[in-house]
Amino acid sequence: MITIKVGRRGQITLPSTIRRKIGLQEGDHIAVLTQGDQLILQPITRTLLDLRGSVPVPAPQDFDAIRQKVIEAQVKKVAPHGT
Repeated sequence: MITIKVGRRGQITLPSTIRRKIGLQEGDHIAVLTQGDQLILQPITRTLLDLRGSVPVPAPQDFDAIRQKVIEAQVKKVAPHGT
C-alpha cells in the first residue's frame, strides 16, 4: 500500500510509480469521486471535443432553423397569449 501525505493547503502529490502506471502526464485532469468514506481518482482521458463527429447524423443540420424554433418555443412559454 502506498500512502500519501496531505499538505497544509489540502494538496497531494501522486507518486511517480502511480502516475506512470495510469499514464498521467503534467497538465492532465483527474476526476475525484466519493463512495462512502473512500475517494476514487479517475483520469480524464477524453473530452466532448474528442467525441465530436462520432455520432452519425442522417442529414446536414440547419442550425439557424433549429435556433429559430427554440426561440419561438421560448416566446410561447414567456408570452403564451401574445401579450
